[in-house]
Amino acid sequence: MRVGSALRAAVRGQMLALMTLVCSITLSVFTVLSIALIPVGLGIVTTPYMVAALRRYATYRRRLAHQWGGVRIAQPYRPLPPDLRGGFVGQVERCALLLKDPATWRDLLWLQIDMTAGCVTAILPPGLLAEGLFGYVLASGVWEPIYDADGTYWYAFVPVDSQATAFLAAGLGTIWIAISLAFGPAMLRGHFLLTRAFLAPTPRMSLSQRVERLTVTRHDALDTSAAELRRIERDLHDGAQARLVAMGMSLGTIEALIEKDPAKAKELLAAARTDSAEALAELRDLVRGIHPPVLAERGLGDAVRALALRMPLRVEVEVELPGRAEEPVESAAYFAISEALANAAKHSGAERVWLDVTYADGSLRIAVTDDGRGGADITAGSGLRGLERRLGAFDGVLAVNSPVGGPTMVTMEIPCAFSGSPRPSGAA
Repeated sequence: MRVGSALRAAVRGQMLALMTLVCSITLSVFTVLSIALIPVGLGIVTTPYMVAALRRYATYRRRLAHQWGGVRIAQPYRPLPPDLRGGFVGQVERCALLLKDPATWRDLLWLQIDMTAGCVTAILPPGLLAEGLFGYVLASGVWEPIYDADGTYWYAFVPVDSQATAFLAAGLGTIWIAISLAFGPAMLRGHFLLTRAFLAPTPRMSLSQRVERLTVTRHDALDTSAAELRRIERDLHDGAQARLVAMGMSLGTIEALIEKDPAKAKELLAAARTDSAEALAELRDLVRGIHPPVLAERGLGDAVRALALRMPLRVEVEVELPGRAEEPVESAAYFAISEALANAAKHSGAERVWLDVTYADGSLRIAVTDDGRGGADITAGSGLRGLERRLGAFDGVLAVNSPVGGPTMVTMEIPCAFSGSPRPSGAA
């Protein structure tokens, strides 16, 4: 297993070294040249494209760092405003915004590091392995035709001028191979740690992103709360309140008829009883829409199981949670799941939905997968955008993978802490 991981590290290191020598140098030269041409006007047109290419390349290297080295590197880029103007004026604004973003200059600095120190750290695993194998090649007799005019060929610090010293070179090559096999993955991880030092956001950038995100989510939370209050007022006015008013009028009529026309009074009393039952049912539905009692009493797991049973399509639920989260987190997760299931039932044409709720690495993770037609787009409708805003108030994230033809997978993560005794998992 260690030999296999070391050989993989050597191959990946060779690939990374080629990237640093080809892609990093090329992007560095063209990006710097494009920025230098801004005063003459040409750079205003080319710089946004070069910065976009640089960011795609840096994002790809971040992904490789996570996949090959287990090193997570966050995205530090500021989002561009959606209302940028078109034409040359818009190009000037876009160029100015990109150059004002500190992440652009950190990416450019990283290219210089990547083509030098990054290349060295990447080439070490395959380089030591190849150098070690070359020691055996020398010991096989190849040293004779390649030694220099003075009769000596230097293999590292070993002067190879005889078969005996060639065997010494093979011994040193064994050490190089052993180092590569033992420390190759660690050296490759060192390359990715060096990458993270320049591509990850600085504390100042992280704080700025945090402030911007909190500002946006605060406005979204206020808008959502206002919309929710309007919905509650509308439901009360059009539903339970109207029935209670009608019931009050019926009771007044009953009071006037109870002695003159007892039969009619009994008929109106039965109608008033029906109105009171319907008003109570509507109030219960309204309360359930604000905060379901089962969620408060039994937690998120049982609440989503009960929710799945009320859906018009088959929902398979798997819940594995270590206890109870804070009430606002559970409420946000419940209504996010409810909205995702409602979207699947309304728009996907699915027959089955799979719901997985787990907790790992300090985050509540929710996956809603359906076998529908796919094609869901977070930017196309208000449902998924509203879901994203709801999660954003808790620093949560939403990801949608929905190729045309399906399946659709909606993934949500909410950072939170759980407390209490573990709850059993189950399916509904």
